[in-house]
Amino acid sequence: MDVETLAKYSKLHAKPPGLSLQYGTAGFRTKAENLDHIMFRMGLLAVLRSKQKKATIGVMVTASHNPEEDNGVKLIDPLGEMLAPAWEEHATCLANAEEKELLPILNAICQKEAVDLQNDAFIVIGRDTRPSSKKLSQSVTDGVSVLGGQYQDYGLVTTPQLHYMVCCRNTHGGYGTATVEGYYQKLSKAFVELTKQATSQRDGHICLKIDCANGIGALKLKEMERYLLAGLAVRLENDGTKGKLNHNCGADFVKVHQKPPVGLEMKPNERCCSFDGDADRIVYYYTDATGQFHLLDGDKIATLISTFLKELLDKAGQTLTFAVIQTAYANGSSTSYLKETMKVPVHCAKTGVKHLHHKAQEFDIGVYFEANGHGTVLFSKAAEDKIRHQAKEEKDNLKREAAKMLENTIDLINQTVGDAISDMLVIEAILALKNLTIPQWDAMYTDLPNRQLKVKVADRRVINTTDAERRAVTPPGLQEKIDELTKQFRLARAFVRPSGTEDVVRVYAEADTQKNADKLAHQVSLAVHQLAGGVGE
Repeated sequence: MDVETLAKYSKLHAKPPGLSLQYGTAGFRTKAENLDHIMFRMGLLAVLRSKQKKATIGVMVTASHNPEEDNGVKLIDPLGEMLAPAWEEHATCLANAEEKELLPILNAICQKEAVDLQNDAFIVIGRDTRPSSKKLSQSVTDGVSVLGGQYQDYGLVTTPQLHYMVCCRNTHGGYGTATVEGYYQKLSKAFVELTKQATSQRDGHICLKIDCANGIGALKLKEMERYLLAGLAVRLENDGTKGKLNHNCGADFVKVHQKPPVGLEMKPNERCCSFDGDADRIVYYYTDATGQFHLLDGDKIATLISTFLKELLDKAGQTLTFAVIQTAYANGSSTSYLKETMKVPVHCAKTGVKHLHHKAQEFDIGVYFEANGHGTVLFSKAAEDKIRHQAKEEKDNLKREAAKMLENTIDLINQTVGDAISDMLVIEAILALKNLTIPQWDAMYTDLPNRQLKVKVADRRVINTTDAERRAVTPPGLQEKIDELTKQFRLARAFVRPSGTEDVVRVYAEADTQKNADKLAHQVSLAVHQLAGGVGE
């Protein structure tokens, strides 16, 4: 480690005094002007991780669905997965170190994680379309260079595309070709193959309107259109030519406000979807003949995809373990539909993509989506091998066809992370193959009315939960109170959980009517305020 060079560059990327940030599920996020030192230090950390794993590591500069003036960064582990928890702690420690502590902390990480500094390091870097992203990604490259790492800067890419690149490089092309063209070719080939049988029923006039949140998704969809051989008619709205990133648009806006984004004209029953700013989340929606808005969120997407996969597995005669992973926020109706109607096992994990991803890896096929529209499908190596073998060798025509469709679905899904482009293509393929309109998809089950509220508290740590965050253990008496309140309403459930980032408690309630869901949420919020040290009104 060249101590002089490190000291010199560290001064160029000095830490603002008193600033303290924590690496969470989404990495670091804050106002862009406070991130220069973080980016430099994450460049350093990426090199140590790469040397330790003897593998390519990714660094993505993005703040996803946050406002345009924010930015952030996250590291991507060798198979395109999120950074290991122990290294999240190293990231936090390194980010908050004062100048004089930087070298001792780097040395301590090397010692604790047995990092051989003689090993090579290779880092891939990507960024979203925020005005601050280019300069911040240059700070990352400074950090990489100081520790002698090699790097490739992919420039403007979606977050899922960078996850894909990392996985391709570390599987030596086994997962795909580590270029943006390779990504387009893999997905579009699988989409065209999968939808071949559907061409006869497809109505050529169906056009999908996509709200791109004025983000990177618009640029990448424009590049990809020519690969899809007119297999899908799309119209891009909020494409970044005039609006601000994530401002009154995007998946998060639509999900939270339960209304269409600004800048999107909707005709009745017209199919529309929204990406978020870095294109790793997607939600669908439409308005009916009466003008009523209908949202098809991550629960509806998981149900559509898992129903399709289960039918194909049954047709192929494959006996693979299969499950849908949800969080406590999943609508109760989706859980009942999957368990009772579709006979699909459902498991609940703690909130946060990394918990869902981890749980999904326990099955041959694991489908997971957060209600916010972030999710994917994971296939175990054994399941993938079985399906590919059957698609080639199966003598029974019907079984072979089903296996081929499963194989194309595997290739169409970005298994490294939730990917709005990939998920959209999977959904469009299923709707085409099943000849479903968006209202027909929506009618698979009816969501229970629900309400989410936030309660400010003095210290969020007074709340501890169990049972995948569905029950409160502390403070004493709170869970009993929630149980008592829930009993007063039909089809009701409620839970509370502390926020991961601020001193607020999140309250979720659902019941048979919107009025009752609102009432239950309000009463549970009052109980939290009273028993968990509420602040203000």
